[in-house]
Amino acid sequence: MSDFKDLAERYIATWNEPDANARRAAVASLWADDGTYTDPLASVAGHDAIAALIAAAREQFPGFTFRLLGPVDGHHDIGRFAWELVPEAGGESVVEGSDVAVVDGDGRIKGVFGFLDKVPASQ
Repeated sequence: MSDFKDLAERYIATWNEPDANARRAAVASLWADDGTYTDPLASVAGHDAIAALIAAAREQFPGFTFRLLGPVDGHHDIGRFAWELVPEAGGESVVEGSDVAVVDGDGRIKGVFGFLDKVPASQ
């Protein structure tokens, strides 16, 4: 389980990484070459597409940061964790979700399956 906690912390840090080159390197370190990310709003495969998705989320929510929300759980090659997106200056979350990550034999992510539990109201 500690491996999944470390993986979840590195995953969240990747979403928070402001430098595009460092973020791309973090994606390459975390995900298998053919790794995927799927949530209700996106379905992408490969390092470039995952890095682009993270960049788009950061552009959509400038001044916000992702944080783990609660414990990380895992067994076999599957881990799950919840997260929240909060203003960097503090305050209530604007988005919350939970992700399930499947890893390969090397501990790299084969796939992330995300669920959005709280989203901003439509204007």
